[in-house]
Amino acid sequence: MNFLEVIAKFDSNGNIFPVSINWQGRIIAIDKILDCRPAPSLKHGGQGNRYTCRIDNKIFYLFNDNNHWFIENIR
Repeated sequence: MNFLEVIAKFDSNGNIFPVSINWQGRIIAIDKILDCRPAPSLKHGGQGNRYTCRIDNKIFYLFNDNNHWFIENIR
């Protein structure tokens, strides 16, 4: 599993909101966060926060598991 570099914002309550990802050396802005919830990764295991994100009309899951970020495609 490859982990990603993610740029995120923190609100005054300590909630994390990913803003962009570094994908193969390119910084790509996240258009919209559609959902955020505690959830396990179905493919990689672990438990963390799962963000349902949209970039260029493509929907994917972005996981934050113990401050390690990774993507899981929705099929």
